[in-house]
Amino acid sequence: MVKAVIFDFGGVLAEEGFREGLKVIAENNQLDPEAFFRIAANLIYETGYVTGAAGEAAYLNRLREETGIRESNEMIRDEILKRFVLRLDVIGYVEELRAEGLVTAILSDQTNWLDKLNGKDLFFHHFDHVYNSFRIGKGKQDPSVFADVCLKMGLKPGETVFVDDNIDNVRRAAGEGLNAVLYTELREVKVEIKKYLT
Repeated sequence: MVKAVIFDFGGVLAEEGFREGLKVIAENNQLDPEAFFRIAANLIYETGYVTGAAGEAAYLNRLREETGIRESNEMIRDEILKRFVLRLDVIGYVEELRAEGLVTAILSDQTNWLDKLNGKDLFFHHFDHVYNSFRIGKGKQDPSVFADVCLKMGLKPGETVFVDDNIDNVRRAAGEGLNAVLYTELREVKVEIKKYLT
């Protein structure tokens, strides 16, 4: 029986600000957006920023070195963070699940930026648990993070549903025994989750 639903942040609970912000930065610097995104996404792991092993400055300095972009740390951060717009319909669905007695959680490959976003939009209180790679020292590229989170919640993997817009993360979660759902649009996600609740 499913007891908890775990949500990704960017691309599920909010618009995907990381990708969209990087796209604007790439265009401002006459760079190919897809190539720039791949470099930025790889470096956030390679530098250790996503898992809290390094800070924002170390990551953004490497990004400038690798790509030649000119923006300051503050400008880059602002371009990204302002595009993480909360999806209020999804937050409303989270509250519906809580009203039905389900545990709700966030599992996000975010950095300290997630705390900054919560400081602005105040959404943590909609969730019983918030697991951020920057705080727990492990990201979703490591499949064991899914079992770790279930253990922290005192649940078996099969007692949870995990929702993410990244198919690789969905596959990793499923491989660890979680009921995993790919986010495309809220209506479809509701249908998929309902299958696990009945």
